[in-house]
Amino acid sequence: MPTLLHPDGDHFAFGRLTRRTLAAGVFGGYAAAGLWAEADPIITDAAGLATDTIRLPTEAGQIRAYVARPDAPGRFPAVIVVNEIFGLHAYILDVCRRFARLGYVAVAPGFFDRAGDPAPLTDMAAIRKIVMTATDAQVMGDVGVTLTWLSAQPFVAARRIAITGFCWGGHVVWDACETFPQLRAGVSWYGQMAPPSGAPADPSRIWPIDHVADLRCPVLGLYGGKDPLSQAVPAMRAALEGAGKTTSQIVVYDDAGHGFHADYRSSYNAADAADGWKRLLAFFAANGAPPVSRP
Repeated sequence: MPTLLHPDGDHFAFGRLTRRTLAAGVFGGYAAAGLWAEADPIITDAAGLATDTIRLPTEAGQIRAYVARPDAPGRFPAVIVVNEIFGLHAYILDVCRRFARLGYVAVAPGFFDRAGDPAPLTDMAAIRKIVMTATDAQVMGDVGVTLTWLSAQPFVAARRIAITGFCWGGHVVWDACETFPQLRAGVSWYGQMAPPSGAPADPSRIWPIDHVADLRCPVLGLYGGKDPLSQAVPAMRAALEGAGKTTSQIVVYDDAGHGFHADYRSSYNAADAADGWKRLLAFFAANGAPPVSRP
């Protein structure tokens, strides 16, 4: 059984789906386009946690946000969890519960809610159409609204907020850490850092490599060596060094591809995902947003 590691050495075990439960339709909450036939994803029990789906008010209408936190008194550090292109499906909600079990308030905003829900779709063209409606400016506005909500909650330690995201969400992490001083740390899982080679100029896009001098907090990038997005790593490292952002770093797992943390996809690499998670927790702890003892 896989475990996630608390920096102080405690181990928290999470159960896995079995082939028998697959037949029972448990996969209904997972992204249809990304689901691997042989998937055996981690399932985190919500016992002892408070979970809810709330509504966040934005300038362009309300969006959902899934919240998971310890069901205990006190103020806890928080982490914003940013989804992949598949939106708020079971994998992202489970990641929130993993954080909550470590003593975080985890919130995953529904960045695509205004255009639709990509999770049940199998047509990648239709999914991309929804994703493309979420402009960089809109997404940064949604992150800002989420930070405002977190700061107003009596169960949140407002000066200990971090952010992490996967794939599409990994790009958002870099942008957010270049925008919001409220964030203490960010961890980007294989997020795009630079425009694709030969792409036409688009002033509406925010490319992290162009704004590293604006980083408000350290970022840890976790990338797969077999992922084409890792081709931007040398240039990003050089940009970080040139801007004096020595507290940010990028780790490349040579044998991993894109999506190596996504335990419901064929790209999942259990060893590298576990190591990345361990590094994430240590990075948050080192930069002012540590997990707390399990309630």
